[in-house]
Amino acid sequence: MYTLDLMNVGERGCIHSVNGGSRFMGRISAMGFTPDTEVIMIYRRGGGRGIKNSLGRPKRNGRMTGGGPVIVYLRDTEVALGRREAARIRMKEDVK
Repeated sequence: MYTLDLMNVGERGCIHSVNGGSRFMGRISAMGFTPDTEVIMIYRRGGGRGIKNSLGRPKRNGRMTGGGPVIVYLRDTEVALGRREAARIRMKEDVK
């Protein structure tokens, strides 16, 4: 599994789960981020799942992967999320 913030531009994925407190969960689910929803990464700055550190893990801090918002397409809508918010959304592997 990987998180939404690590998807590459143009990549499609399916939401596995969302982690966070009740306020975050309520807000994010109201925007349509629910399990089994397909998303497409429209915009993100820097990094991606292909960039790894010396231990083979994805590089995650702001300088290595780029900061700022990500923009995704889901349920016929483009939605912008902060990078930390996107990091709380887990994606399923190998969705075509």
